[in-house]
Amino acid sequence: MARPTKVTKVRSLFDLAGYHRRFVKDFSRIVFLLTNLLMRTTMFEWSDKCEETFQELKRRLTTAPILTLPVEGQEYTIYNGTSILRMG
Repeated sequence: MARPTKVTKVRSLFDLAGYHRRFVKDFSRIVFLLTNLLMRTTMFEWSDKCEETFQELKRRLTTAPILTLPVEGQEYTIYNGTSILRMG
């Protein structure tokens, strides 16, 4: 995945990443800086912080979460479609 070089490329990145956003913890916090690039009131300027954010988003989109069996006595959350069930 290449670094976005203009606003339309950032939008394309969000289209792709948005589909998987529910699987990326703190998605909104991670992409906050990149969303500022979409504003019409600011110039498109790719900073080092934008690069760090982009690399973190790529890492989280391309690494599978580790699935484990629940540990008895510890709380965990089950995500099933649109439902959330807390167990523990």
